[in-house]
Amino acid sequence: MMQLGFIDAQFLSFLLAITLLTISPGVDTLLVIRNTARGGVRDGITTSVAICCGLFVHATISALGISLILLQSAWAFHMLKLVGAAYLIWLGITSLLAARRGQALPIGGVSSNAPSVSRWQPIKEGFLSNVLNPKTVVFYMAFLPQFIAPGDPALLKSLWLAGVHFIIANVWQISVVMMVGSAGKWLANARFAQTLNAATGAVLVVFGIRLALTQRPI
Repeated sequence: MMQLGFIDAQFLSFLLAITLLTISPGVDTLLVIRNTARGGVRDGITTSVAICCGLFVHATISALGISLILLQSAWAFHMLKLVGAAYLIWLGITSLLAARRGQALPIGGVSSNAPSVSRWQPIKEGFLSNVLNPKTVVFYMAFLPQFIAPGDPALLKSLWLAGVHFIIANVWQISVVMMVGSAGKWLANARFAQTLNAATGAVLVVFGIRLALTQRPI
């Protein structure tokens, strides 16, 4: 009953905005594509769920006002930004190194030449990629309060909105996983895999450098 009460006049606006945000190309989609290409559909889905679990962290932080502290403290925000940028660059470098090795990608069991990764690795990569992204901190701090009325329980409403975002993002990202997974024969080709790893690695590194050099929060 509480959840039904959260569907108010502003909910459709939230639904539209969060859907458009979700399908916009960004680091999350790129990471899902990379991990699906590296470890198959299972890793892609795991990465998507892990990324979206980070949304609840941001919703909680936003509701408790910790994000406001980050926004008001230039030093704290700068440190978070650098950590997030360094993590993106590290992910990009691992893809570039894989491209240099020229290994085929194990999509849907098509190829078994590439070394397997731990089941925890896509969870760690997806969750940390989202939680360490300062743009998500700023977005949730600026965005969610617009849909929380003065009489609403801020924490519960924030978590519920994050839950809606969780569902929409997973539907989109898992659809991307399935599309990438269906390209198994192409991705099992070492030359194609090398090109994909090089491209995704380069973009991740560029995203990381761009984030590190960004002067404004958004």
